[in-house]
Amino acid sequence: MYAVLDIETTGGKFNEEGVTEIAIYKFDGHEIVDQFISLVNPERPIQEFVVKLTGINNKMLRNAPKFYEVAKRIVEITKDCILVAHNSAFDYRILRTEFQRLGFDFERNTLCTVELSQQLIPEQPSYSLGKLTRSLGIPIADRHRATGDAIATVKLFKLLLEKDVSKDIIQNSIKYFDRRLEKEKLLNLVDSIPTVSGVFYVQDINGKVIYIGRGKNIKHEINTLFLKITKRASKIQERANSISYDKTGNELFTRLRYYLELDKLSPKFNFKKKFKYNLEPFNSDDFLIVDKGREVEEHSIILIENNDVFGYGYTNLAYQENNLPILKKIITPFSDKDIAKTIIKNYLRKNKVEKIIRF
Repeated sequence: MYAVLDIETTGGKFNEEGVTEIAIYKFDGHEIVDQFISLVNPERPIQEFVVKLTGINNKMLRNAPKFYEVAKRIVEITKDCILVAHNSAFDYRILRTEFQRLGFDFERNTLCTVELSQQLIPEQPSYSLGKLTRSLGIPIADRHRATGDAIATVKLFKLLLEKDVSKDIIQNSIKYFDRRLEKEKLLNLVDSIPTVSGVFYVQDINGKVIYIGRGKNIKHEINTLFLKITKRASKIQERANSISYDKTGNELFTRLRYYLELDKLSPKFNFKKKFKYNLEPFNSDDFLIVDKGREVEEHSIILIENNDVFGYGYTNLAYQENNLPILKKIITPFSDKDIAKTIIKNYLRKNKVEKIIRF
């Protein structure tokens, strides 16, 4: 059973909005079996642009029931139903916020007709409710009013049910309030990562890096990230589709890879902070920094030449380290020498490496 709904709000700051109108149609997959429609007094002013969009103003709502007066009916009509809405994340968030103000946990599984339409009716120029229904020949009346938008969503959802011939796309698109599928996905991602020192990259469904992390034990760091309940962490968890990693072998290389990749990729969910450069000259003009590598018998190498950072890499033969022309061929030039120089100087001031070879 489904509860197809649409909500109009006052607008305003995130999680400070109030409901002004709600329409819910209980739908069994074939026909509407129950409905609830009501204006709601939000007990706060409506933003002017919302008044122009919906036609709902504060005067209209003066004698409308307050949310706590309709809350019981909303709970009853949506009980044992999957909530369906066009951009369900918005409607569900608004409902949960209103119920939280009453001290009640409103938890329902949800389906989004935007996401379903993108899968079942691909390559549409727009997935807004108005433009999508118009392109599909679905009539829509009272646009930007809860009743009109909810009825249009019912008709759209009925079409999507028919298009899901295999009957698995819609089932696999349900977002469970207890996040059971997401938790299973995250657990599988954590299990795929070894307990090594390095840098990890969280990627979305399109392969775009959305977050970069680091640590002496990246498996532990990823697990900690996926257990956090902050707003930022929740967005990373929701979008995480795959994780790749680079094993570094030591703390200096971990810092280098982390900050250089942050500068190059600018992931959406990493905090943006101004990098403080330290570009004072090194004590020597030409030298090698040698530290432990990723494996036994491997070394990490950083080449400083003419008091400038040249590049970094790994060697497993002393011959490579002692032959500068060969060494230059196997190491990777730094993508941002100012960042690299700053990290190396700051690290050497407080930490030891296996050895420094001057030449």
